[in-house]
Amino acid sequence: MVMKSNLSGFGSASRWMALSAVTVASCVFVSPAISVAQDAKQVSTRRNPEPRKTSALPTQVSRINELIERDWAEYELKPSKDATDGEWCRRVFLDVIGRTPTVDEARSFMASKEDDKRLALVKKLLYSDDYTEEFARNWTTVWTNLLIGRTGGTANNSMINREGMQKYLRDSFARGKPYDRMVDDLITATGTTAPGDPDFNGATNFLIDKVNQEDATLATSATTRVFLGLQVQCAQCHKHPFNEWEQETYWQMNAFFRQVKAFPRRMRAETGANAELADQDFASRRRRDFEEAEIYFESRNGLMQVAWPVFVDGAEIGRSGLVNVVNRRQELSKLIQKSPFLDQTIANRMWAHFLGYGFTSPVDDLGPHNIPSNPELLEYLGSEFRTAQYDLRELMKWIVLSKPYALSSRQTKANESDDPLQGVAPRFSHFYIRQMQPEQLYESLLVNTEAASRGTYEEQERRKSRWLQQFNRAFGTDEGGESTDFNGTIPQVLMMFNGEMIQEATKANGGSVISQLVASGGTPRDKVNKLFFAGLSRPPSSQETRMAMGLIQSQGDLGEGLRDLWWVILNSNEFIFNH
Repeated sequence: MVMKSNLSGFGSASRWMALSAVTVASCVFVSPAISVAQDAKQVSTRRNPEPRKTSALPTQVSRINELIERDWAEYELKPSKDATDGEWCRRVFLDVIGRTPTVDEARSFMASKEDDKRLALVKKLLYSDDYTEEFARNWTTVWTNLLIGRTGGTANNSMINREGMQKYLRDSFARGKPYDRMVDDLITATGTTAPGDPDFNGATNFLIDKVNQEDATLATSATTRVFLGLQVQCAQCHKHPFNEWEQETYWQMNAFFRQVKAFPRRMRAETGANAELADQDFASRRRRDFEEAEIYFESRNGLMQVAWPVFVDGAEIGRSGLVNVVNRRQELSKLIQKSPFLDQTIANRMWAHFLGYGFTSPVDDLGPHNIPSNPELLEYLGSEFRTAQYDLRELMKWIVLSKPYALSSRQTKANESDDPLQGVAPRFSHFYIRQMQPEQLYESLLVNTEAASRGTYEEQERRKSRWLQQFNRAFGTDEGGESTDFNGTIPQVLMMFNGEMIQEATKANGGSVISQLVASGGTPRDKVNKLFFAGLSRPPSSQETRMAMGLIQSQGDLGEGLRDLWWVILNSNEFIFNH
């Protein structure tokens, strides 16, 4: 009796029968490492595409492939076969614009006979006006999470204005602002945080909550970690345990942030928190000297030590604390832009975004203590990115057109040892399966409920933020730690079984996807085919078609049968995972 009561809350019994019968439907709460691998083997018995002509590909892609293939040979690995067109199309939509393709987008790509259709699609997603807004939205989400976290600006005592951070990033990505200019903006920003304020500068939201905490220690660690891939906070209290950095190294970097302060401003009713980030003169605390504005820190033996602004590579700047003599943040920005760590960090971060893993683990911990899995390729990507004048779209294009990105996620005996989950360095001989980010799932569900254009951009983002809060947890640690409960957890399972968005996606009335599908022309098989394309970017196999038709017939009602099938597809690992 209890079981029936629980099931009735999540859907009809036929859905549960289908969930165990249809081959795509491995439940979201099953261990991802096992169930998705099984799904991938079951759902793709289709023949892999013929190798494509590569004459139009950028030379950087050829070099990436050469260095990757050299690595495979050294480790005696054979790559998996190429992904199918449907698999590749789905993953590139997810990674570049943050959602799965529509039925028309997937079918159009798969039906194309162009030799270079993958290159054409990548260019369209990156450069076409048709996708500029979605491209900017996706990368705004990625970088907002990186710079201020998923919970940044949501606490009552926070000076961060989340909308202000998003506006700065959205404008930057939409206009194609070079990465080095974005870095300069974020490090040197002054102004106020809230849109609509006369002195508004959205870039201030990166540092606004970090500079006033314990002598800007959080600003120091976040800036070096995000832009240089260096974990200098490990040297804050003692010598770094794994490299040559002394405690002094950390405080020398910290000295760059002593001329900046954050001040609360009047709250704005329309947009929330407002604060100002400003440069101000800094004097040494002990001598009140502006010309030799040193800082002090306590060493492990209890003695007080002195530090002036010195970059991690040993480059020094003037010691004055007067902003009009030496603006320390501006000097820091110049030093960061000259550093090869800037190039390699963003190359490593972008590779991890598209391939699931970077060349180092963690992705933002570079240095001699953490040798990259393919150092020559990492150095090459960083160097080419600098030569390309820090054009992020170009870097993305090289990666998504490369051979490792085009591989199937199905492992073989010839590359089963390439498994980072077992603690080995990734060699990228197959595509690594990973769960969608919650924002990707949200946008994909919006597409599949045809609700993506409801309301203004700001209203849509607020709705998304409210939806995401059910999974986010802030730790309140010195480093601003947080987590997301979105990896096969109970909140995620309940949301996917019976959450508001799933109910919206699977309802059978009011102009819903299902009601439109029932009213449209075509046979029941055509409608089944369309649902598979909508959720999985592929047609059903013959076995899946038989199962789906059986489900519809058992319901005795086309609409209810399609509704249950749609629920099953949305709750399958093949939908929830990027594979």
